[in-house]
Amino acid sequence: MKKPQHPSFYLQPGWVKTIRNASAAAENSGMLHPDQLAIIYQQGWFKLLVPAIYSGREISLPEMVRLEESISWADGSVGWVVTLCSGAGWFGGFLAPQKADIVFNNEQVCLAGSGAATGIANITEAGYTINGTWKYASGAHHATHFTANCIVKKGDETVLNEDGTALILPFIFDRKDVELLPAWKYIGMMGTGSDAFNVTSLSVSDDNCFKIDSGSTVVNSSLYKYPFLQLAEATLAVNISGIAIHFIDLCALIFQEKQDQDKYLPDQKSTLNKTLEQLTNKLNVAREEFYKTVHLSWEVVQKAGNDDVWQDVSYKSHRLAKTARECVDQLYPYCGLQAANPESEINRVWRDIHTASQHSLLTFT
Repeated sequence: MKKPQHPSFYLQPGWVKTIRNASAAAENSGMLHPDQLAIIYQQGWFKLLVPAIYSGREISLPEMVRLEESISWADGSVGWVVTLCSGAGWFGGFLAPQKADIVFNNEQVCLAGSGAATGIANITEAGYTINGTWKYASGAHHATHFTANCIVKKGDETVLNEDGTALILPFIFDRKDVELLPAWKYIGMMGTGSDAFNVTSLSVSDDNCFKIDSGSTVVNSSLYKYPFLQLAEATLAVNISGIAIHFIDLCALIFQEKQDQDKYLPDQKSTLNKTLEQLTNKLNVAREEFYKTVHLSWEVVQKAGNDDVWQDVSYKSHRLAKTARECVDQLYPYCGLQAANPESEINRVWRDIHTASQHSLLTFT
């Protein structure tokens, strides 16, 4: 099987240096550093999935997952924010054109949000009145707009779908109409600024609401016909594999230092090398299988075919995330106390992967 490219292949060394030099400061401040944001805006990373007609980059999914893995390899928090916020930019394919023109008419546009249905949208003559609180909006401090799911009601009655379930629809809000609430208090991904947000008695028009399904696309492009679940699973999975590769790279440096130390026996040094090689190969196999499946699925969606590939995309995404986490866990005991030092780079990477991999979409294989 062909060995996949190392993430460094897709990023300029200067970007990586700048991003990593600012990682500790971003973690301390609880949001991405201005130097990191400067690269994101310059390269249009928040607009990777925004329709080209709205000045977005509209790149293909195979390109997207390789780039996102690389950005997460550079830094977990940066990769995560780019993935979640550019993922929300994908909603541009479903927004009413008059709304999308306003939202994306900004070189620093950034959409944060939540998929949890913890809001209420009450139908009015003019549109809707929104109330709700949503947790974990990555990139919230840099967002120009927020997206959120709401349960739709008419008066006191919940509007139902044909199957009797509650109607849940996504909405988009301007940053000025949203209140941020401190919420991110976890061991990793501390630079993501994944805080909560609140909306109170906000009146919005119908074009603030949109639907995410193949029959509701406004932009005629293969990208917006790709199933949202598999798109989300695939893009999140490469964040975890990118962080794992960063961890493996740092392990290689630590293990090399141990080779030069007399306190380690030849058999112990051999164990370090063999373990690193075996786990690197194991992760690369999972990466290559994942990329092959994503490429196949992209061909299917471009041909408007009906294929069983979607289930395979989900499986390979979950398997990649699980393999990445397991490889890190097997390497960690060999890394010494510096891996347990919260001020070290390798510890930050370890904390990031064990936080990112808790995402509910990738819990089960």
